[in-house]
Amino acid sequence: MVKKMKDNHKINYFLKKRFRNFYPVVIDIETAGFNYKTDAMLEIAAITLKMDKSGWLKREKIFHYHIKPFIGSTLNKTSIKFNKIDPFSPLRGAVSEKNALNSILKKINKRIKLEKCKKGIIVAHNSIFDLNFFMSAIKRNSIKKNPFHTFATFDTATLSGLAIGQTVLSKACKNIGIYFDNKQAHSALYDAIKTATLFCKIVNKWKKLGGWPIKK
Repeated sequence: MVKKMKDNHKINYFLKKRFRNFYPVVIDIETAGFNYKTDAMLEIAAITLKMDKSGWLKREKIFHYHIKPFIGSTLNKTSIKFNKIDPFSPLRGAVSEKNALNSILKKINKRIKLEKCKKGIIVAHNSIFDLNFFMSAIKRNSIKKNPFHTFATFDTATLSGLAIGQTVLSKACKNIGIYFDNKQAHSALYDAIKTATLFCKIVNKWKKLGGWPIKK
């Protein structure tokens, strides 16, 4: 029992040390356009990560919500046709931005405390897009307990360019050995799962090659 408690203590602190006190959370957002100030957020998925006792990064919890367009938002027909989301379908079970974000952030704040991290950091593919929409929704809904860094991110498009020589999510996944179904792409849940798997693969590959922990 004593040995098990010591191991858990080490696991909690390993994630903290790996990412400079940041708690990485994979985010993918589907929208009704590219303007984060005016266009509606339609879907969001968030995936937390964990490290096992040997330091390998893995997916943990998945949070996923369909979102009702906020009042006065713009719905770009081209974007909706592209991601195949019907914003007003009753089958979506959509909730408000505020309810979805509060639910996600409440759970993430608990995980940050558990892992002894200081702040969350968004992991996303072409992360500036998701970061802008996320932060804009936070501001629009006057949400106070936002644990995420407001401008720093881990961008898997950039990391993939370095590690694999690809920047497109589907191609990066295929090149590193992750199955990718293009027919399921542009769903926040599917893309978040693939992005999380890709990020873990890159981080673990760096560790396997001897890049982490740093040898002084």
